[in-house]
Amino acid sequence: MNKRIIHRAALLTFVLLPYALPCLAQDVEKTDLFVGGRGGYAVYRIPGIIALGEHTVLAYCEARKNGGADWGEIDVLLRRSTDGGRTWGPARKLVTPPRDAKQNPVGPKRKDAGITVNNPVAIAGKGGVVHFLFCIEYNRCFYRRSDDRGETFSDPVEVTATFEKFRPEYDWKVIATGPGHGIRLAKTSDRLVVPVWMSNSANGPHRPSVISTIYSDDEGRTWQRGEIIPTPGLVHPSETAIAQVGGAVVLNIRHEGEPHQRAVVTGRDGATKWGEVRFDPALPEPVCMASLVTVGQPGGRPDLLLFCNPHNPDGRERRNLTVKASTDQGKTWVGSQTLEPGPSGYSDMADVTRGQVLCLYECKGTLTLVRFGVWSLEPRRR
Repeated sequence: MNKRIIHRAALLTFVLLPYALPCLAQDVEKTDLFVGGRGGYAVYRIPGIIALGEHTVLAYCEARKNGGADWGEIDVLLRRSTDGGRTWGPARKLVTPPRDAKQNPVGPKRKDAGITVNNPVAIAGKGGVVHFLFCIEYNRCFYRRSDDRGETFSDPVEVTATFEKFRPEYDWKVIATGPGHGIRLAKTSDRLVVPVWMSNSANGPHRPSVISTIYSDDEGRTWQRGEIIPTPGLVHPSETAIAQVGGAVVLNIRHEGEPHQRAVVTGRDGATKWGEVRFDPALPEPVCMASLVTVGQPGGRPDLLLFCNPHNPDGRERRNLTVKASTDQGKTWVGSQTLEPGPSGYSDMADVTRGQVLCLYECKGTLTLVRFGVWSLEPRRR
């Protein structure tokens, strides 16, 4: 692994607010966790990361053999850490396509027989259980489970039937989970929830599209469809980040229309009765996947909601990866800090423990891991 000490800086900076968030001001270490051009793969993309307590962390991604295209011969790789993300075991292939896998006819024509494995999503369950979903050729979905913190996984079980329940309402040709991570509604029901998007491919493989969730109330044994979320005014909504904060489920939505701002919708159960979609002027939309994570605070203080994406209000170029923090469920953002000023794309975050957060993000075909720390809120003295 390539490690490099990047800078000495506080993570988040706050101005003109009654509360300030002191942050861990020390060297920030970045590690290139999946390096493009190595391991038999040209490009690593679509990062995901979850923490199972303060020790075990799982990082996973799409490993693209022949280039950066979404459709091609793609594997899903996993790396595991048992010391909170400081050192990592070797990458291992987590998915072997089923023997009856066929190329999706709506995808780009490919001369080789390679199969696309796409959109891996993990959920940190109770007691070290890991729930893992992935798609094959954007038209089938499978589930695996680990009961030993990601050391081993069960055989894949196909759950495409869950998506078939959408067909009376939406005749999809393409489906995708996440990407990133799903959540367990620990504060309410222990429900497992994963955001999904679907396309009828009337205007290319991925467009137009709709968004929804799938969920499980029995620890992953069966999966149900949520409501298709009404998104008036959004053009091609797709990859959606999810978090639970203050009892509410927050969805933060990628889309391709105007204004160039992230779209947000909230609900209570992660599946039904979603509120109205709103645009967040504090979160520019470069048409890129973003990530959310909730960080618990001691002493009854409100949870922090962290958001990360390329912050580029002047255009759509994917650069300037930036973390922002909110103490009011994402209604306002009280500070921000750039993690990668140059080219940067998809990201995913995990709260390890004690205010330590890991972010795995794309940078020029490589997936880089950065660790940062946040402290609890303190009233600002005037």
